[in-house]
Amino acid sequence: MSDGPGHRGLGGLGRAGRVAVGLLVPVALLGLWWGTTAAGLVPAYQLPGPVAVWDAAVDLVERGQLGHHVAISTQRVLVGFALGAAAGLAVGALVGLSRLGDLLLAPTLGAIRAVPSLAWVPLLILWLRIGEESKITLIAIGAFFPVYTTVAAALRHVDPHLVEVGRAFGLRGLRLLSVVQLPAVVPSLVAGLRLALAQSWLFLVAAELIASSMGLGFLLNDSQQNGRVDRILLAIVLLAVLGKLTDALIGLGERRLLRKWA
Repeated sequence: MSDGPGHRGLGGLGRAGRVAVGLLVPVALLGLWWGTTAAGLVPAYQLPGPVAVWDAAVDLVERGQLGHHVAISTQRVLVGFALGAAAGLAVGALVGLSRLGDLLLAPTLGAIRAVPSLAWVPLLILWLRIGEESKITLIAIGAFFPVYTTVAAALRHVDPHLVEVGRAFGLRGLRLLSVVQLPAVVPSLVAGLRLALAQSWLFLVAAELIASSMGLGFLLNDSQQNGRVDRILLAIVLLAVLGKLTDALIGLGERRLLRKWA
């Protein structure tokens, strides 16, 4: 299906133009937020204005806390994402390429996938105590399933003629997977990685409920207990911004992979 006239017109925008268009909705929401709070339509204890949230951020920066919250959460997400995505890629390849692997693993993994993130918390505390291991493991669980699902499904539909050509050149096993099959499913793989990264940020909040004293999830929980709605909104905004920035990094990697293998 070809793009419509609108898509072709927008496709002519440069990078700065695309960024400007993408900022329209956030700026409009910010303006609506400011207007609503400035007019007193919502009580400040329910919805502080953007200035109050900014002041909360400045206060945490001056206390030397905000940078630590952001750094520790980002570290947990990236480590958990890397471990979960690597495991998802390996198991997805096994299930997608092996009929036996599919029959053995797919039903059980499908059931485990339905378990809510918070359900893992007490078990991980019991097994791994309250250190970093339990938090990173929970995030890795969140990252595992999007990669596993997309890779397994994509590998099942790789063109068999392409695989036969690879075998004709003597490629087998991991060599065939890395040279022929994975490059053929790069768009699906990247889509799975982006979903996994988003899921990692979602699981972060649950992970930082595990007796954490730092991180954006802790900041959310602590602010709720202390009635600091301004800090709650600050944590939400930071999670959204960090999620978008890390997703943009995968987007840069996607363009390089597609130039190499598309």
